[in-house]
Amino acid sequence: MKISIITICFNSASTLEDTIKSVLEQRYPNIEYIVIDGGSTDRTLEIIAKYKDRIATVISEPDAGIYDAMNKGVNIATGDIIGILNSDDFYATDDVIGSLVQCFSDHADMLIGDAVFVSKRDVGKKLRVVSGAMFSPWQLRFGWMPAHPATFVRRGVYETFGRYKTDFEIAADYEFFVRTLLVGHLETVHTSKVRVTMRDGGASTSGFRSTLVISREILRALRENGVYSNLLFIWSRLPLKFISQVLFSRHR
Repeated sequence: MKISIITICFNSASTLEDTIKSVLEQRYPNIEYIVIDGGSTDRTLEIIAKYKDRIATVISEPDAGIYDAMNKGVNIATGDIIGILNSDDFYATDDVIGSLVQCFSDHADMLIGDAVFVSKRDVGKKLRVVSGAMFSPWQLRFGWMPAHPATFVRRGVYETFGRYKTDFEIAADYEFFVRTLLVGHLETVHTSKVRVTMRDGGASTSGFRSTLVISREILRALRENGVYSNLLFIWSRLPLKFISQVLFSRHR
């Protein structure tokens, strides 16, 4: 089974090397690695060049945002399974892909794993866990979603349900989950294995503005897919998210 991993980046010199190395250090042999750069002006392209002979495809050109870049990667991917790993995230262990292949059944369309959020300044400081094993599609109605980088999808799902909608600023991955899981009822495999380490402070976790934008986009994604929700439902996730982070920090 061939696995395509897509990394999108833009001026990501401070974190990208960790991302690339975590893919190249995977023990599973049949990985197609694709890097989509948005035309970086820092040292990002130098870092990519260091590993270019082990990366199947590198594209560096301006794009229309992160989801346009993801779609570029999906369009050229040839693997049976596709995963997207952002440039500030990295795989937790060197057997993430190998164990993924073992978990996929003949009928499953998507695998959802765990992700650990860590401090942007200190990756050894764990902040919270996003559980794939505990996730259920009904939670999408309240704004909860699986960790996108810890989710792997059969390539045919993109052919059936379409790509990421580029008119969303930071919630097109959420909309994709609504479209495929809540409305499309894809068959999924859930695992409790931590697959990805994610630095806090990404596009969807970078302050009050991002919280406002993503909440509005979550409601829009649900309504566009014919799913009832409201802002009260969606905002209810925020105190629960804060409480879970506090409890995690006390008991880890």
